[in-house]
Amino acid sequence: MKLEIRGVGFSYRSRPALENVIMCVEEGEVVSIVGPNGSGKSTLLKCIDKILKPKGTIMVDRTDLEKVKLKELAKLLGYVPQSVAQSFPATVFDTVLLGRKPYVGQSVNSRDLEIVSTIISSMGLKDMVLRQTNELSGGERQKVLMARALAQEPQVLLLDEPTSNLDMRHQLEVLGLVRSLVKKKKMAAVMAIHDLNLAAKYSDQIIFLEKGRIYNAGKPAEVITVENIRRIYDVEVDINNNSGNLHIVPIAPVDDNAGIRPG
Repeated sequence: MKLEIRGVGFSYRSRPALENVIMCVEEGEVVSIVGPNGSGKSTLLKCIDKILKPKGTIMVDRTDLEKVKLKELAKLLGYVPQSVAQSFPATVFDTVLLGRKPYVGQSVNSRDLEIVSTIISSMGLKDMVLRQTNELSGGERQKVLMARALAQEPQVLLLDEPTSNLDMRHQLEVLGLVRSLVKKKKMAAVMAIHDLNLAAKYSDQIIFLEKGRIYNAGKPAEVITVENIRRIYDVEVDINNNSGNLHIVPIAPVDDNAGIRPG
């Protein structure tokens, strides 16, 4: 399984949001897209999922997604947005079961129910299966949306700020689960994420976006550098590397006038 993105570009009216994005995600890889607000992270995920219609080519296992019907696309890609407006009540169980829609014929079968139950358990949602999703906290709802995407059994998992509404413990649990499933089931995952420390901990590759273009890409230890972060974020940091475990400590915004580190 391989996700290939070839020369993808997209504009909102006349404003370019992505330009000539070229990247490849291999089977078993977690790739994080990082960059400041407005750099194109969410737009890239929406282009991959065909929510937006970009220029260029996006392929999964050499199949051009432009030629894939929506039902089949849902078997290839699982997309988790930052948030979803809850316009109608539905239980947690029924919401996760919606992830089986691409596979369901006349009725739900025992395999569908088994898959949903297993995912609910692995996501720590067993105690809330009968609760209405519009009554959940933002963090709880985020986990339910991820469980729904996993129920699709996708080859590629697309995550837009998957930890934005989660507390510290649940951030680690959810990203640990994602990484484990990607390796075990030979999937691929692409996530847009702000937290560089989490990106470094759970990613195989990191891609820096700058104004819709790829500025740098590679393994966390290769691309998470003081120079790259200064260039992309205009922030001075210290980076501690403890046996390959990176920890980024923000210090202060770059002082453009002085041209030196403030403080």
